[in-house]
Amino acid sequence: MADDRKILIIGASRGIGLGLAREFAQRGWKVFASERSEGDALHDAAEEHRPRIEIVTVDVTQPDSYEGLKGKFGEGALDAIIVNAGISGASHQSAVQASADEVAHVMMTNAFGPARLAHELLPLVKDGGTLGLMTSRMGSIADSSGGYELYRTSKVAQNMLAKGIAEQQAKTRGIAVRSLHPGWVQTDMGGPHAKITVEESAAGLADVIESAEGGYRFVDYSGDELPF
Repeated sequence: MADDRKILIIGASRGIGLGLAREFAQRGWKVFASERSEGDALHDAAEEHRPRIEIVTVDVTQPDSYEGLKGKFGEGALDAIIVNAGISGASHQSAVQASADEVAHVMMTNAFGPARLAHELLPLVKDGGTLGLMTSRMGSIADSSGGYELYRTSKVAQNMLAKGIAEQQAKTRGIAVRSLHPGWVQTDMGGPHAKITVEESAAGLADVIESAEGGYRFVDYSGDELPF
């Protein structure tokens, strides 16, 4: 495989994001991996995979933190961007109990922040490249059984915003947009009883990104289509 492919992974300090940084580096990509604050795991990975992984600092809820990336890369410099940012939200997860601040926090972190970043940084992706946004099967209305209302609603919103980016900004440039469900993964959020490892999820997601061609799809880590 060519060694000149470049990917920006937003939210790579731990969990699936860190797994993706490692996976793409092992596949020969140049990885620009973001963190909000310095963490040992990502820096260890960058040292291990030097010079394949380069660390940048980004907070999806703070637009000023990613404005500098436009100057760093320039238009069309990246083959792909993956926006991997998310929180579960308030522990009660109830639409009835939720305060305005709790709703705003989960929606900004999981939906509007990632969508705004994706919109702003899309010019950095080359024509025919790929934009991935990390979502969840729990963001499927058709597949919903209710519960986890704050988290589910934020991911539904993210999927809708991603579809809008695909139709309004990405389509004319042949950029593929993928809403990515990583599976139930053994991370801090997924817990130790989750079904798949970070490595398995990252490998599958990397396959999805590498094989993506145009249009919008909501898929899991094995590439299977999920109901919107």
